[in-house]
Amino acid sequence: MLLRHMMKAKIHGIAVTDKNLHYTGSLGIDADLLESAGILPFEKVQVVNLANGERMETYAIVNPAGSGACVLNGGMALKGNVGDKLLVITYVTVDDATARAMKPQVLVISAGDNRSFELRNS
Repeated sequence: MLLRHMMKAKIHGIAVTDKNLHYTGSLGIDADLLESAGILPFEKVQVVNLANGERMETYAIVNPAGSGACVLNGGMALKGNVGDKLLVITYVTVDDATARAMKPQVLVISAGDNRSFELRNS
């Protein structure tokens, strides 16, 4: 059976609000944004920093709902600065027929405080 790795969801343009080098790792994101994008806590994410081109992999953790938080934790804190815009992408492995019918969710951030966004289906 043919399997394909497909984008499942993306948060586009989320701004880094804080960084904490001494945390044990991961990317903290506002719970409302995770839920709206369809990203689960502890789900593997690829992170692309639009300010410097860095690409990282980690997992998402929940920050308080409504906070607008996007926190680079652990080693990721060395990969960006407060205010940098990120792409946060998740992928799924599916069969060919499912891949052809998929409509990934794209959450586009429209304000610097990460509280305003538009949800699009690609």
